[in-house]
Amino acid sequence: MTGWITSLMEQSSYAAAAFLMFLENVFPPIPSEIVLPLAGFIAHRDGLSLVLMIATGSAGSLAGAVLWYYLGAWIGLDRLKSFARKYGRWLTLTPGEIDAADAWFDNHGGKAVFIGRLVPGIRTFISVPAGLSGMGMGKFLSYTAAGTVIWTTFLTVAGWFLGRNYAAVSGWLAPVSNVVLVVLVGWYLYRVATFRRTIRREDEKRDRA
Repeated sequence: MTGWITSLMEQSSYAAAAFLMFLENVFPPIPSEIVLPLAGFIAHRDGLSLVLMIATGSAGSLAGAVLWYYLGAWIGLDRLKSFARKYGRWLTLTPGEIDAADAWFDNHGGKAVFIGRLVPGIRTFISVPAGLSGMGMGKFLSYTAAGTVIWTTFLTVAGWFLGRNYAAVSGWLAPVSNVVLVVLVGWYLYRVATFRRTIRREDEKRDRA
């Protein structure tokens, strides 16, 4: 995959940066940690505009984020809660927890989107709860754009300065991505294993109310 990314970037530069960053958001195995530092290296080597490379990469990334946002909006809370009632254990969420998460996102969603766009492993999917909760498109775009531009700028500028050693950026970030992935998988398995306990607690709260 790295060879294909490199070949595409060599041929199309700005357009490839936008296209690959869109794919990175839709198909996470395409890593921005490779695409953007390579874009910065090529911009420096070929005398291209660093600012335009950052802009096109950010635009592609934003397009992917908006796609996930609309997927969340299409699913909607009612459909998600209906799914949770049938398959809650594998979703690891009860309808009550979905309502609580939606209330939390109403109050803190902007910060969650901004920070989520800066965290490998989470940045791709943070747009989904924004769409689910009905966050306004203007608010969503402002927060996700801020996080996206910071992430894109950091990686592209790193590639610009590192030159042919641009791949070192991926080496720095790969351990972070792996830790995040392990934590997410561990948390999911824990939630699956303790889901019946969660259901009992929710039933007890409902009975007391």
